[in-house]
Amino acid sequence: MDLNTVRAVRTPARLDEIADWPSGHAWLAGGTWLMSEPQLAVDTLVDLHGLGWEDLAVSGEGVEIAATCPISKVANFVGPAEWPAAPLFKACAHSLLMSFKVAGVATVGGNICMSLPAGAMISLTVALEATYTLWPRDGAPRTVYSGDFVTANHANILAPGELLRSIHIPAAALSKRFAIRRASLTHLGRSAALLIGTSGPDRDLLLTITAATPRPIQLRFGALPSAEEVRAAIDAAIPADGYFDDVNGTPAYKRHVTYHFAEEIRAELAAVESKA
Repeated sequence: MDLNTVRAVRTPARLDEIADWPSGHAWLAGGTWLMSEPQLAVDTLVDLHGLGWEDLAVSGEGVEIAATCPISKVANFVGPAEWPAAPLFKACAHSLLMSFKVAGVATVGGNICMSLPAGAMISLTVALEATYTLWPRDGAPRTVYSGDFVTANHANILAPGELLRSIHIPAAALSKRFAIRRASLTHLGRSAALLIGTSGPDRDLLLTITAATPRPIQLRFGALPSAEEVRAAIDAAIPADGYFDDVNGTPAYKRHVTYHFAEEIRAELAAVESKA
């Protein structure tokens, strides 16, 4: 779509070239949302690609993902054998409602900053206990836990002009076993519920609930819980009216599939553990 309100496109080579943030400025990464509908309040785009951030960097400490990394590169990521949770990258990327052309342009940071319930890059990074590095315009960088970033549907903790710089996924989370479940009302449609469970050598369980709720919900158990314990924890964390109501499913439907998927994930990880 032509953005006929835009009067300037800035492409800084260094972020300190953008000292101020007047009304009308918008960060441009993939631009797949910016170009999808009128942006009447935007008159200046600040293109992040001139900063030259490395898409994916792998080390013994984990994976560092630039906010400008295309989602297609996440989908194609293959981790070492000692990271059994690495296939989650592909699974979450393929949970998004987008063509391969869009996936080659849309960015990880854009998906996170849109902060929609069905944002599968949010599901991925929260489930893998990532931290986000944020760059404000007038202060020092700050690090936040991924689970604290999204606050509601299409809302997050970013201050005006603040930028998501990178996402760090720790090796400890990638070393866990995982199980994933997803529901959609249509084939290849938007997620109505996306649940991920991870379990480490201590037989813990981290259950991450997304898409069914306006923001990610995480439930931590020190040991693999019973089905009754999981259901009780879900009820304590999500009231009956706490499920996201949209065209992809009623709150009652999303509550039902959350219970169902949570039990499938718990049982799957418990079965794997019993065979170990």
